[in-house]
Amino acid sequence: MPTAGQRLDKWLWFARIVKTRTLASRVVAGGKVRVNRSRVTKAAHLVKPGDVITATLNGTVCVLRIEGLGTRRGPAPEARGLYDDLTPPNQHSSARALRITRPWLRQPGAGRPTKRERRELDRFLQRR
Repeated sequence: MPTAGQRLDKWLWFARIVKTRTLASRVVAGGKVRVNRSRVTKAAHLVKPGDVITATLNGTVCVLRIEGLGTRRGPAPEARGLYDDLTPPNQHSSARALRITRPWLRQPGAGRPTKRERRELDRFLQRR
């Protein structure tokens, strides 16, 4: 792995911030990502350890400091080692934000979705 850095889209994918590398490229091209407070629109932008990434994903702002460069898209524990999450605590603790970003997330054994939950899920699926 070169010491100069790694492509931003590749790093986002390795760190499991986005599901696919194509989606990572679209997010970067859409202007949803900043590296060290500078907006980046090129997926090939090189990032290195110590850089701070601010990304807006599904209406939630994530602030991450790069701790390492990945060599593969490995399991989640390995991916979490690539960054340090600097997102303010109020972003994490908001249950409403979690429900809006992941409306399919339900407690096991909660029964059938309510009408409201079904409509939120339908709206979410239409946006994709």
